[in-house]
Amino acid sequence: MPFSKLGLSDPILKAIAEQGYQTPTPIQYKAIPVVLSGKNVIAAAQTGTGKTASFVLPILHKCQDYSPIRPKRIRALILTPTRELAIQVEANIALYSKYMNLNSMAMYGGIDSAPQKERLIEGVDILVATPGRLLDMYTSRALHFDELEVLVLDEADRMLDMGFIADINKIVERLPEERQNLLFSATLSKEVRMLARTAIEKAVEIIIKPDDIAIPKIDQLLLTVDKDTKSALLSFLITEEEWDQALIFIETKRGAAKLVSQLEKRGIKAEAFHSGRSQTVRAQLLEDFKSGELKFMVATGIAARGIDINGLTRVVNYDLPDEAADYVHRIGRTGRAGAIGEAISFVSRDDFRNLCAIEHHLGEFIDRKEVPGFEPRLEIPASDVSYAPKKPNQSRGRNAPKKGSKRRS
Repeated sequence: MPFSKLGLSDPILKAIAEQGYQTPTPIQYKAIPVVLSGKNVIAAAQTGTGKTASFVLPILHKCQDYSPIRPKRIRALILTPTRELAIQVEANIALYSKYMNLNSMAMYGGIDSAPQKERLIEGVDILVATPGRLLDMYTSRALHFDELEVLVLDEADRMLDMGFIADINKIVERLPEERQNLLFSATLSKEVRMLARTAIEKAVEIIIKPDDIAIPKIDQLLLTVDKDTKSALLSFLITEEEWDQALIFIETKRGAAKLVSQLEKRGIKAEAFHSGRSQTVRAQLLEDFKSGELKFMVATGIAARGIDINGLTRVVNYDLPDEAADYVHRIGRTGRAGAIGEAISFVSRDDFRNLCAIEHHLGEFIDRKEVPGFEPRLEIPASDVSYAPKKPNQSRGRNAPKKGSKRRS
């Protein structure tokens, strides 16, 4: 079914056609008509499935019927967990509303609030905000909620993971009771459902299972290597395989800075992207990376969501994430919109428990390979897809697979 059958207005259809949108994804196909009808929605779909357009497009359509906005008022509020995601969502709103007479704004902390307050004076149709900065603005009376029509909790699971539940509850308490509520998340955990019960009543639940989604074209590969030769292996691959670009995930800010320095010593220009860098610097790095001017970006988990880069060919897990679900979000930065992507993960003996958790989460093995000249000195045990790592105080040993495990060479 084409987008034209979903009930969206011509200006929106024209704008998304220019972006190459032809057929709605499952989450878009199911969610857009329900949001247009004015019902509350709780929706879950994997990363990279088009959730943003699922709520932005119908909100834009509904904004056409609203009266002119008054000073310091907003019509729709989209709460996001990170600055990067706020910027990305607002950028999409600007693209989709290209032929419409409305305005939008991304509001987040880490920068001077004065320009944001000035933008709010004339009123904003759609505000995309992080919880902390929104509360600051409300407390200083820079904006009012009395004309709010729609609330969106975007990446709700991530917001809860980051500890925003108290801020979210404070915000919800201050909103008009008569409003449409939309919650979109990659997962519907027990915590997310508890949030939904307090913020959303009589909601239509939409869950897009993996079986309903066209499998992203992401080639996944594990490269076994010792921890102390990871940076040399990365440099070798970048140089010998002539990589065009890569988003490289690492666990710590200190590790990111060290790796950037190591790459630079080998003649490879890279930049570190993490919460310790200013918002201005991070915004510029994202712009440079999207344009292709920056080829290699070493990022902590802050970049696992909210970075939407068309044509990104490669993601590297220099370190495996501690949470298995984060692996899915990381590799979802490539292979987007039907493009082919590659996800390479470096695995040393220290990573074995995280590897087990990831393969258990995926329900399948990831192919392993050794690069000649970088074979690990420390053996990495064979995988067991049924292995679920125990809590540290229950573990039989940091790197020991469970007794009786099914091995794979």
